[in-house]
Formats: sequence, C-alpha cells, structure tokens
Amino acid sequence: MFNVLIYSVHPDDETLGCGGTILKHKAHGDTIHWVIITNIIDAKVWGDARIKLRQKEIDQVAQKYGFDSVTKLDFDTTQLDTLPLARLTESISDIHKNIKPERIYLHNRSDVHSDHKVSFEAIMSASKSFNHPYIQAIFMYETISETEFAPALQENAFMPNYFVDISEFVDKKSEIMKIYKSELKEHPFPRSERNIRALATFRGAQCGVDSAEAFMILKEIWK
Repeated sequence: MFNVLIYSVHPDDETLGCGGTILKHKAHGDTIHWVIITNIIDAKVWGDARIKLRQKEIDQVAQKYGFDSVTKLDFDTTQLDTLPLARLTESISDIHKNIKPERIYLHNRSDVHSDHKVSFEAIMSASKSFNHPYIQAIFMYETISETEFAPALQENAFMPNYFVDISEFVDKKSEIMKIYKSELKEHPFPRSERNIRALATFRGAQCGVDSAEAFMILKEIWK
C-alpha cells in the first residue's frame, strides 16, 4: 500500500490529469491525500454565489474519490506569480512533513498557466530527498487546456514514459468531472467530455489498453 499525495493547482486539475489513477489507487487500498493550492476567495471578483458553488464542488469531488484528507492552501488563483516563491515552498514543505507521501502526482512543468509554472517550482523545491526521504516517486501529469497549449518547443514537450490503465475507471472519471459544471463545455472546447475520453483512448492505444492516463516519471527510488 502507498501513501499518495495529489496536487491540484486549481480544482479539476486532479480529475483531468489523474482522475482514473486516483480511483485505481483507492481500489488498491492506498491512502490518498488531496492538496488544492489556489482558491477563488475574492468575493468582489468572483461573487459570493460562485465561491460557494466552487466549495460545494470541491466537497462533492472529495467525497466521490474518498480522499483520506483534503488540504486547501487558499492562495489567490491567478496570483501565484506575485508571491515570494519561498512562501509557497514553505507551505508545501510543511505538507510533506505532515503527510510523508511516498508517491506524488503533480501537473506538467510547461503548462501555459502561470499558477502551474510557479507551483511546479515550489513542489519540486520542497521534495528534495535529503529533507523528505520518504518520497519515493514523483509523477507529472498532463492537464487538458494547459499542457497541449504550451509553445511547441522541445523543452516544453510532454513525453510520457509511464502509463496507467484506467479502462475500468474512465466512466467514473467522466462522472466526477461533470461536477465541475462551469469547467466543462461542448466539443471542440478542450475541456469537453468527448475530448477527455479521446485523450484516454489515445493514451490507451499508446500502451495497448482501452483507456489510460499518461505521466512523466520525474523521480523513482526502489527501496
């Protein structure tokens, strides 16, 4: 059994990037923790109704996955690049010391959203082996509407080298994504049910299964 930590910069990243993998971990009896880095907290910008709806969505998603813990860091969304990196890194380091995760899933380093870029740097900085020897593996996932829109440069390429068969979980992943009503739209919008299933089919074809999620292994230690 693994002690697993899932990072979402924004709620829905976890489902888009590794929802099927989360469900598979749960089916295997692993302990799963969810950390949400940003939140919509300014009522003047988002409105009270939108803020309440988002918190309700988070609660419903957490219940569907059966997370063992949910942590909201509540940094203001779209504003991470205005904060000292050390502040975010310290918050994440504290989470690692408390949870002591063995496996970490996080977003792609080259995603176009500035929140994703800043969060990636902070998480990796807070995952150094000499400070957190319990971390045995780190997997980077792709997030539809962020990963594929990165500039088409070699250094930004998402090149998966690890696949998880989610064939028996893809329907539930789709069901959970529908909880985020404001994030889903009809095809050809990137975050559509059709596109989510298409990506799972494509990744499945790459590794010889019906549906899969793809990752890049950033670190793996066999102990």
